[in-house]
Amino acid sequence: MAEKIALAPCNGMSANGLVSRVAVGDCRKEHENVISICMGSTSADIDGKNNDALKKYPIIAINGCTNNCVNTILENKGIEVFKTINAADVLDNYDVSANDPFRLDAEAEECVKIIKREIEKSI
Repeated sequence: MAEKIALAPCNGMSANGLVSRVAVGDCRKEHENVISICMGSTSADIDGKNNDALKKYPIIAINGCTNNCVNTILENKGIEVFKTINAADVLDNYDVSANDPFRLDAEAEECVKIIKREIEKSI
């Protein structure tokens, strides 16, 4: 296992984007070897000043929807993604869904638990 694992959550304005961010935050709190990447900062870094830091640890991209923006942003910067998790695809296998991009209700909290378990399989 790598010294640390970097999680790159969706920063999009979808309900699954919020689920992705919360699941990553929970994993980061619970696992000492997990760090998170701010995709807003990564997107805004047009000069590539953060690229060396982004290449330091294996990255798991957690996309909220099928657009896979996290992967696209990282790949456009020449950053290799170790593993990809797509929250929409994972949650399609369950009878729960998140519906609000700004607040988590009880059903969205269940989605967080599912995505968190999926992340933990990889870390």
